[in-house]
Amino acid sequence: MRAKQTSRRRRQRKMDELSGKINPKLLESLRKKTKFAKDEVDALCRIYRKLISNCQYAAKTLATGSSSAAIVKPHAAVEGIDRIVFRELLHSTFDIVTEEILMERIFCCWDRAHEGLPLRLEGWLTGLSIFLRGSLAERANFCFRVYDLNSDGFITKDEMFTLLRNCLIKQPQDEDPDEGVKDLVEIVLKKFDLDKDGKVSIDDFMGTIEAEPLLLQAFGQCLPSETATVSFFSTLQI
Repeated sequence: MRAKQTSRRRRQRKMDELSGKINPKLLESLRKKTKFAKDEVDALCRIYRKLISNCQYAAKTLATGSSSAAIVKPHAAVEGIDRIVFRELLHSTFDIVTEEILMERIFCCWDRAHEGLPLRLEGWLTGLSIFLRGSLAERANFCFRVYDLNSDGFITKDEMFTLLRNCLIKQPQDEDPDEGVKDLVEIVLKKFDLDKDGKVSIDDFMGTIEAEPLLLQAFGQCLPSETATVSFFSTLQI
């Protein structure tokens, strides 16, 4: 009986999210779980619904242009913000111009409870809270998870190489441009690897960032600039 009631509440919450009706109790719960004021949560819920509409429109457009029903289900409900809409948001709203691999990792790490799945309302807001107003420790933890490409708890030399290889401008005369990347990896590893075990743990990363906050995005951009953050909040219709 209790399981049925829980399932019913979840279905109702999904319907409310998609229809635009946000239960006042849910709204207050979301406010407590984030660093947003009540009116900001309300405005961000409106943005969420708009993004969901964009996802639904994109899904219908894709379905219309597809000849295979096995590829797309035209009438399937979109139950969250998908990768395509999320990446466009990062690029156009928050000026995140970064490599494809980092875009994917930001999406996957946004909501820890449902990693890699379309973003539901609660995950959207809690992730946005860290993204825009997180403490240094919260943002450092987020960046570490983004850079930990295989989610094994460490940033390895191979992962550093993958992340940093596009940071250097390759010169035509370079016989082996990857050598410069390897040198950079060694320099960065020496800076971050506090326990000298050849890889960067979360403790190594947090300790380094605490001492030198400017190294927070040393492996690539995954947070908005202060200008983009201020601009975003100024556009909220509160």
